[in-house]
Amino acid sequence: MPESNPSLVPPTLTDVRDAAANIAAHMPTPTPLVYSPGLSERLDAHVSLKLETANPINVFKLRGGINLISQLPPADRTAGVVVASTGNHGQSIAFAAQRFGVPAHIFAPQDANPDKVTSMRRLGAQVTLSGARFDDARRAAGEFAAERGLRYIHTSDEPLLIAGVGTAALEVLETQQPETDIAIVPLGGGSGACGWITVRDGLDHPARVWAVQSAQAPAVHDSWRAGKPLERPNTTIAEGLATGSAFAFPLRILATLDDFLLVHDTEIEEAVRALLDLAHVLAEPSGAASAAAALQETNTPQARLRGKHVVLVVSGANITRDQLRAII
Repeated sequence: MPESNPSLVPPTLTDVRDAAANIAAHMPTPTPLVYSPGLSERLDAHVSLKLETANPINVFKLRGGINLISQLPPADRTAGVVVASTGNHGQSIAFAAQRFGVPAHIFAPQDANPDKVTSMRRLGAQVTLSGARFDDARRAAGEFAAERGLRYIHTSDEPLLIAGVGTAALEVLETQQPETDIAIVPLGGGSGACGWITVRDGLDHPARVWAVQSAQAPAVHDSWRAGKPLERPNTTIAEGLATGSAFAFPLRILATLDDFLLVHDTEIEEAVRALLDLAHVLAEPSGAASAAAALQETNTPQARLRGKHVVLVVSGANITRDQLRAII
């Protein structure tokens, strides 16, 4: 199983700007930043939603997939790539691989979101369902790649992925809402939050960046607080946040994160409902985690969001009809 490479170099603001140029030809940019009167009233703040759902696969990871696949060496393009995914990372690689003519092998857990599995196959990827949880699929993917000498694309230990997804933060902080005070970003493997940190620090912008993870899969949260990679149980319903292990490379970048919150899966479900009720925005559970964290803040005495310009990253909308029915 591929592990974190200590020689990896974190991306820079220049890398993110280069990624923006690579991505622009293959997906609509910028994605919308939409002010929400309902959530603003509820949170007593100026709340805007960064709708990373507004692209062909409805998830923020598309940016990273395009940026990485577009820069593969010719030998890797010919041989193909391997990824492990609960669905969104896999969709991003499948989309980009189809666009650039690269064979893609994707390993997903046996109970993976069926809509995401269908999407990956529709995009031309070979999908293998393996194991009960993401970490089982990750081990199978690593073994498959090693046996065949194929390029394994890690979910977060990839500077080009991080630079790609960081283009969303560049759109917000440089153009759409430079006056942003706080951005709240869902975190699974960590690429999205790492992208925000890369851009915030590269611009020397004063915005605070908070990450949020499910309390039912707290590996990265606990690792960030401990200062070293840890493993934790992974039972969350939010497949985009479902990881039982943290990795050293994203933890290095996340060192300047301002806060890291945990929300219970029941709070995530409430946030899916709140986004529908107050903003008429559809989000999958992982995509609603930022709203869950913001709503959680209303129950604390500090009121850290009050009066602030807050950006909630809605990172994905790939929720099945059965999931939505159960939550509603």
